[in-house]
Amino acid sequence: MRRKVKNRNMVGPDFVYNSQKLEKFINYIMWSGKKETARKVMYAAFDVIKEKTSNPNPLEIFDLAMRNAGPSTEVRSKRIGGANYQVPIEVRAERKMALAMRWIRDAARNTKGKPMYLKLADELIAASKNEGSAIKKKEDTHKMAEANKAFAHLAW
Repeated sequence: MRRKVKNRNMVGPDFVYNSQKLEKFINYIMWSGKKETARKVMYAAFDVIKEKTSNPNPLEIFDLAMRNAGPSTEVRSKRIGGANYQVPIEVRAERKMALAMRWIRDAARNTKGKPMYLKLADELIAASKNEGSAIKKKEDTHKMAEANKAFAHLAW
């Protein structure tokens, strides 16, 4: 069994919205260490969210999108007696947030034909309305866990 992680690096809050969660997401968007570029993309996406929605605070849309995109259960592979079983387990809060951020980022990156800030804004708005690719990924994960509920007694 793995040891508990003792010294996890905590990111500081971002400059504009004073949110640690947003700064963590900016780190997820960042490519090749270009953090300033990732910040520009994120803040431009927030400007688009302000325009497209009636909400003047895009951080609320962002938080709602993260809550909606995070899965509550997932499957883990467990080997018992030469056979591999997909065992459904609860998802910890940290992992739920990490998966939500990754799925929203990947959904935005896989959309073609628009600048990243527009794709990211569209995906965040869609996730806040329980729509979009990230939400589909979450539903697929839940379906997989539901289908393998018979093996829940094998959970460790």
